Amino acid sequence: MAEIETSKVKIAQAPPGFEGPGFFATSLDKAIGLARKNSLWPLPFATSCCGIEFMATMASTYDFGRFGAERLSFSPRQADMLMVMGTIAKKMAPVLRHVYEQMAEPRWVLSVGACASSGGIFDTYSVLQGIDKIIPVDVYVPGCPPRPEQILEGVMNIQKLVHNESLRRRNDPEYKMLLASYGME
Repeated sequence: MAEIETSKVKIAQAPPGFEGPGFFATSLDKAIGLARKNSLWPLPFATSCCGIEFMATMASTYDFGRFGAERLSFSPRQADMLMVMGTIAKKMAPVLRHVYEQMAEPRWVLSVGACASSGGIFDTYSVLQGIDKIIPVDVYVPGCPPRPEQILEGVMNIQKLVHNESLRRRNDPEYKMLLASYGME
């Protein structure tokens, strides 16, 4: 027992609920939010230098795995967090949208870097001026390219969203209106 107390392991705080000797009760939304928050499966969609910074984020110095996101998923059907990093050409936009639509609900999007967020320095006819033109974005990470600490902060912001989100997000009228504005059902 003394080993656990002296280690730097951080135990996740239990959601609000009722507890007594031998039991703990909370709402299903809170328990599932806690589980989802600590087990995000990211799908990295990296096209340029921001992808290199993400590789540094995955390395031992920053340890992306400590967020429960160590298992990268390169299949949209097995991922719940899309991380778009780098320049997105307009010809690539339908592919990105298709990847997003293949992801199961609930799904979250992290736009990493200036190029994914606003087109960056590439104000040309061939570059998409922000992925929010084709898919909804939950969190933006600024920078060109952003440091690994910034990417981790973006993931922590996604975790806050995930933890507090209702299980019925898809049935929410506001969410339906958002998808409708992108031409999705």
